[in-house]
Amino acid sequence: MTGGNAIRGTRVGSGPTVGESERGEAAPRKRIDYWCANAHHSKPSFALDAEVPEEWDCPRCGLPAGRDEQNPPAAKRNEPYKSHLAYVKERRSDEDGMKILDEALAKLRERKGR
Repeated sequence: MTGGNAIRGTRVGSGPTVGESERGEAAPRKRIDYWCANAHHSKPSFALDAEVPEEWDCPRCGLPAGRDEQNPPAAKRNEPYKSHLAYVKERRSDEDGMKILDEALAKLRERKGR
């Protein structure tokens, strides 16, 4: 029995060249330029037959990046967290809320016999 780790590293030039011979040939690629509102430039690569997106997330700041350097897309506005009450107030007016409250109170009074 031999000692040591079962996982061994390799050194450069110790065996078959790592690359195309082991993994196959890489698909032909094209590089596309994108710019974000912070003037960051990124250049991801896509396969020649792939559909290229109009927007790409900037790897430096996370803002959307577009293909037009002079007119990058604007940052998307994040909606703040809304409570359940805020959503209800969007759907109902104060008058509707008062009507619903009065109906609920009337039902409670009927059950208690008042």
